[in-house]
Amino acid sequence: MYRRLAHSTVSVMILSLALADSVHAGLVAHWKFDDGAGTVAADSSGYGHNGALLLDPQWVAGKFGGALEFAGLSGQHVEMEGYDGILGTQNRTAMAWIKTAGYGDWISWGQNTNTQKWIGRVNDNAGNGAVGALRTECSGGYIISTTVLTDDEWHHVASVLESAGAPTISDIRMYVDGVRETISGSQAVGINTVGGRNLWIADGHHNRPLPSLMDDVRLYDHALTEAELLAAMEGSEGYPYAYRPDPKDGAVVEDTWASLSWSAGDFAVSHDVYLGDNLNDVEEATRDSVEFRGNQTATFYVAGFPGFAYPEGLVAGTTYYWRIDEVNDADPNSPWKGTIWSFSIPPKTAYNPNPADGAGIADTTVTLSWTPGFGAKLNTIYFGDDFDTVANATAGVPVGTTSYNPGPLGAEKVYYWRVDEFDGFGTYKGDVWTFTTPGAVGNPQPANGAADVAMATVLSWTPAATAASHQVYLGLDKDAVRSAGTASPDYKGSRTLGTETYDPGLLEADTAYYWRIDGIYNGTPVKGPVWTFMVGAHLLVDDFESYTDDDTAGQAIWQTWIDGFGTTDNGAQVGYLLPPYAEQTIVHSGSQSMPLLYVNQTGKTNSEAAMTLTAPRDWTTAGVSELSLWFRGASANAAEPLYVAVSNTAGSPAVAAHTNANSARVGGWTQWVIPLQTFADQGINLTNVDKIAVGLGARSGMTAPGGTGTMYFDDIRLQSR
Repeated sequence: MYRRLAHSTVSVMILSLALADSVHAGLVAHWKFDDGAGTVAADSSGYGHNGALLLDPQWVAGKFGGALEFAGLSGQHVEMEGYDGILGTQNRTAMAWIKTAGYGDWISWGQNTNTQKWIGRVNDNAGNGAVGALRTECSGGYIISTTVLTDDEWHHVASVLESAGAPTISDIRMYVDGVRETISGSQAVGINTVGGRNLWIADGHHNRPLPSLMDDVRLYDHALTEAELLAAMEGSEGYPYAYRPDPKDGAVVEDTWASLSWSAGDFAVSHDVYLGDNLNDVEEATRDSVEFRGNQTATFYVAGFPGFAYPEGLVAGTTYYWRIDEVNDADPNSPWKGTIWSFSIPPKTAYNPNPADGAGIADTTVTLSWTPGFGAKLNTIYFGDDFDTVANATAGVPVGTTSYNPGPLGAEKVYYWRVDEFDGFGTYKGDVWTFTTPGAVGNPQPANGAADVAMATVLSWTPAATAASHQVYLGLDKDAVRSAGTASPDYKGSRTLGTETYDPGLLEADTAYYWRIDGIYNGTPVKGPVWTFMVGAHLLVDDFESYTDDDTAGQAIWQTWIDGFGTTDNGAQVGYLLPPYAEQTIVHSGSQSMPLLYVNQTGKTNSEAAMTLTAPRDWTTAGVSELSLWFRGASANAAEPLYVAVSNTAGSPAVAAHTNANSARVGGWTQWVIPLQTFADQGINLTNVDKIAVGLGARSGMTAPGGTGTMYFDDIRLQSR
């Protein structure tokens, strides 16, 4: 369906980081184009990859300082004599600011042979993907983004190759204006860039000169994180934080010791090392904490050996967390607190079951598989349709592989299985896992294993195909819920067909819950799998996940969040003109956020979107004391003041304005926390809130200069302090 016509805007996503100039670790070439005159473009990386200007591109004003203007003439480019770029299968990042209305290559190096070249270009081939979009290719393969670059405005483009080895085109991430792009077309091929040809800017192998202004072209010898990329996009040459952890974040280390290493931030003189087995403790640790392992100049640390952390060895089945704070006592911004990284030592027991524990499968045939326990030599599998039988079995089927086919299965059934591991020294009894076949009760909501679930949550499920009704069990102990009968306090009653929901009321914050749905067949219950979810300390106002593109059914985002369509005093547009109506790339969490386009012009001084609440309306329950929401703006936005308004069914709204008058221009997701007392002090009855609105403009009570832009909102919650 078509969305009603409205204005649109181009949003440039920029994170502003004020960092001093310094050569970035991993920055192997940097052409600022600030020279202003002459026939040489200097390389500011310190590696001396200066470029010769051929056919007289012009020095002009740029995005940052100067730039080069290319007329799109054949042979007009910048050539780096003796420098042939980043080669082989090495991870890399290539980026630049470009301003163009045409098509062609913005950078090129390597041999003109399949897999052996690297080209960044503005796509002109409608048969491959979006015309005018960013394209990266390596001869025989390509990947094309979606955003059109040919509007003759400045855009930042970046291609990031990240692979553990043997990279292919699919390992490339592309960004425009700091936002990761969706892909409009691709053709897979391997990447192994071969040298022997000078690197070119503004032209390439196939005589596709790009008519453009170009500024701040950079090459890095590693895959930048989004934070690094945003900092570089803003013009910074320095990144103060430790990066490139080894082992990689989330890695599994199959040993009882580990050598941790990292790349130093650009301003670091030394490094504070933190390591522990509790995430929160490592996050909050200081030099006075037991997790502090010392300050050192080396960029590696050993754990699991005598004389180091965990001298008796790292423990199987344990996840370890580590943090590197960069230190430079001469810099007032020091120390720079690092990101929390983690690695895990695998357990002695089998893990990672497939199907996942509690999952449903799509057929009545399945091959079970798992990851073997640390040091396992032999697997013994137990399988059946009764939990207690499988849990207590002592005679299983020995298998030398990590897979097992149980044979044909029945429909609408619940099955259980267990894998015991033997490592030559002992046997390690595995957990009992479960899965269901087609027709059985399934599709739990919240999803099995969900975290940070709102305290006010209604449970739902898909009914068993031939069951007459269902029984609900919910509790705090997994084993108790699994074994509970109708006399148990965990039994919550029976639900007839067509009412596959259960409202447990307000759940406890920061608590794990377990639940089970039994199908009733001829008066006899058949136990369902036990599912789990973790409750967070919040009440959900809107996470924007429930909206669809079915405006006929009233499920479009702009049918709940009412904007300024059809009004003369509200310049807001919620959602996009065509499906998908919600934003599905720029999100804080989940898969959707709310885009809000604002136009405070032509007599309109305010843009606002408002939602009438069904729940939660009582903003005093569960100890909540704050309203939290996440927003993201862009440097290209007009600096209209941001506000939130809440109201009762009668009386004037209460307004809270963001203290940063330029908040609409802040790139990157930003949390805004508003004490609920702010609204109560303006006369709002917090026990029965009727409406919430977000907006930009004069209603904030701040000076509103007028202008346009696009904002994104996500995860609106009530929370305790």
